[in-house]
Amino acid sequence: MEPPQDTSENPNDVLSDDDSSPENTNPDDQEIPSTTLDPPISDTQDESSDPVPDEQPENTNSNPAEPGPPARKRRRRKRFFTELIANPSFSKNRRPRISGLAREMDTEALIAISVGFPVDSLTEEEIEANVVSRIGGQEQANYIVVRNHILARWRSNVSVWLTLEHALESIRAEHKNLVNAAYNFLLEHGYINFGLAPAVKEAKLKSFDGVERANVVIVGAGLSGLVAARQLVSMGFKVVILEGRTRPGGRVKTRKMKGDGVVAAADLGGSVLTGINGNPLGVLARQMGLPLHKVRDICPLYLPDGKAVDADVDSRIEVSFNKLLDRVCKLRHSMIEEVKSVDVPLGTALEAFRSVYKFAEDSQESMLLNWHLANLEYANASLMANLSMAYWDQDDPYEMGGDHCFIPGGNERFVRALAEDLPIFYGRTVQSIRYGIDGVRVYAGGQEFCGDMALCTVPLGVLKKGSIEFVPELPQRKKDAIQRLGFGLLNKVAMLFPYNFWGGEIDTFGHLTEDPSMRGEFFLFYSYSSVSGGPLLVALVAGDAAIKFELMSPVESVERVLNILRGIFHPKGIVVPDPVQAVCTRWGKDRFTYGSYSHVAIGSSGDDYDILAESVGDGRVFFAGEATNKQYPATMHGAFLSGMREAANMLRVARRRSLILSDKVNNDLEKCDTLNKLFENPDLTFGSFSALFDPHSNDVGSHAFIRVKFHGDKLNSSHLCLYGLITKKQAIQLSEMNGDGNRMNSLHRDFGVKLVGGKGLSNVAELLISRIKAAKPT
Repeated sequence: MEPPQDTSENPNDVLSDDDSSPENTNPDDQEIPSTTLDPPISDTQDESSDPVPDEQPENTNSNPAEPGPPARKRRRRKRFFTELIANPSFSKNRRPRISGLAREMDTEALIAISVGFPVDSLTEEEIEANVVSRIGGQEQANYIVVRNHILARWRSNVSVWLTLEHALESIRAEHKNLVNAAYNFLLEHGYINFGLAPAVKEAKLKSFDGVERANVVIVGAGLSGLVAARQLVSMGFKVVILEGRTRPGGRVKTRKMKGDGVVAAADLGGSVLTGINGNPLGVLARQMGLPLHKVRDICPLYLPDGKAVDADVDSRIEVSFNKLLDRVCKLRHSMIEEVKSVDVPLGTALEAFRSVYKFAEDSQESMLLNWHLANLEYANASLMANLSMAYWDQDDPYEMGGDHCFIPGGNERFVRALAEDLPIFYGRTVQSIRYGIDGVRVYAGGQEFCGDMALCTVPLGVLKKGSIEFVPELPQRKKDAIQRLGFGLLNKVAMLFPYNFWGGEIDTFGHLTEDPSMRGEFFLFYSYSSVSGGPLLVALVAGDAAIKFELMSPVESVERVLNILRGIFHPKGIVVPDPVQAVCTRWGKDRFTYGSYSHVAIGSSGDDYDILAESVGDGRVFFAGEATNKQYPATMHGAFLSGMREAANMLRVARRRSLILSDKVNNDLEKCDTLNKLFENPDLTFGSFSALFDPHSNDVGSHAFIRVKFHGDKLNSSHLCLYGLITKKQAIQLSEMNGDGNRMNSLHRDFGVKLVGGKGLSNVAELLISRIKAAKPT
């Protein structure tokens, strides 16, 4: 992407001249009894993971493989055609700048783009936050320059806390208001000063403004829940997290595998940082000093007999496959233009064009085509037959750029750091969330947790299953979106070997199969030797094969994987040893996920992600997680960003309620002051009673407004006043009685009057007060 155009007509009006400034979120595992043999092979267990070593792992390259087939670049990707949903802010028609200041501004704009900001417009969140007085115009253009500058300045050193004073240093004084607006927006929405750097964590404790905010119950200790909790705590909220498992992380889980002197950390859920540019998890890695290992974009493919795929055939099929997708793109463009509501399965459309153009008809070409289809099913955790042709790749315009990376030691290192010092209650499976004008009540494990707001971060699979009761029921609009969106399946077989027999030159390799229905079975292998601490190989199971995989025993699954590996490497004279340990995931059977990650199913669209993100109950129950993030669904960073988003939303609601309460208190105080002034000169006084008569009537049956003043040591204030409406005659009768006790008994027993506070007055009483007030001399 070329640098974007300047967002200010004159950059010098804003900046000072001397300025210098996944892989998808895969899920977790089912508590199924392990099947062990020698070597141990098991379904994944959802016990708390053993601590993962923090030291940087060493490569293990014993008996490296001979050179394989010609290298082919194959990143797991969804980006094929996006022109129907392209964001105009991502336009490439930008001219490069030549001046130093303008070039710097272009760089800052690119940084802003990388974290999801448009080039020359405001986000919906910025508009809602009223960062400028008027949409469009010079003020907005200047604000964007200021916002980009502040963002880029902190991103240049994420280990420090960027103060407002530092932000002001390099921006002209007349733009102080824009700096304040941009700084506060970026801070509260988690774009700057977030993360785990010691200086940032310490400063966050000091940044608390002393205002106690709402109590929040968070359901789920996955990435979104943990991130939201940390952000909310730093903003003064009281937080409690309820987690059904015995560990944090949700669909991010790292399993320590060991045996025969080798050890490795296996990511059984979310594993790859998909695009490091702008990725908040990349920021965390920098803050924690974790080295990033770039996933080398080379993926050789092997036929069922173990032979390498012919390079020319491979290249030709890949080019033809992309052309096939282009034709489907043009078809959907026409369909959406002519018939707005029509949608068909992506797989059906691809098969129709394949048949028409007689593409991939021989055996090897057909297997290659099916491998690419399996790759798409992996990217979406779905069968091709379930994907929306119209919107399956709606998130592509927002895809984060940069390398795809592994974290040495596994992503649980993020989870452990994020969960540190948070009040998490494990083993609390939530059954019910009840909400209303007085707050929320969350029921889990026989306990009731009360709060002002709740944040629900459970996976879409759990919402689809109806495992949590919402009272009142969720709005039909949200229930419909839950049903429309897809939630699919990806499984893994993680195998720890006594040594690395496949070589250290590649991070991935693929395998073709003759059975189209099983094209996703062990179609792709990830080598984690460079980052896991030991010779670890992970086989992926996608599409229909991922569903059938959960019906097999772990022993059978591992044997099938070993047969494939031996078919590839034995002809080269390379012995494939038995693994010292193997683990099979069962995400579809996991009652805390019921699947892996979301996708746009037939009849759904990206709008359904936004509907899932909507709060309910007038700001009582909020929702976060990858399936609530339209821009970054099915990713770990999507879950992370959704947690930040909802923390900002909850802050906004808490502030709104605080203003309403403040206005109410002020009104009550003003009313109390008015009543006190009226009773400074009552028409009748007796004991603790005072009475004001209707100034417009001398009739003994006319209304009288009475006040009773109570005194006591246990009262917070010196006295308490209650009021009532009686007749003038009754007021006179009360004055003729002896003692306040007798008067109170007569008031209740004989007159049937119940005293109330100043806020509980009836309309008749309010009207009488108005007449009395109008008749009093000012």
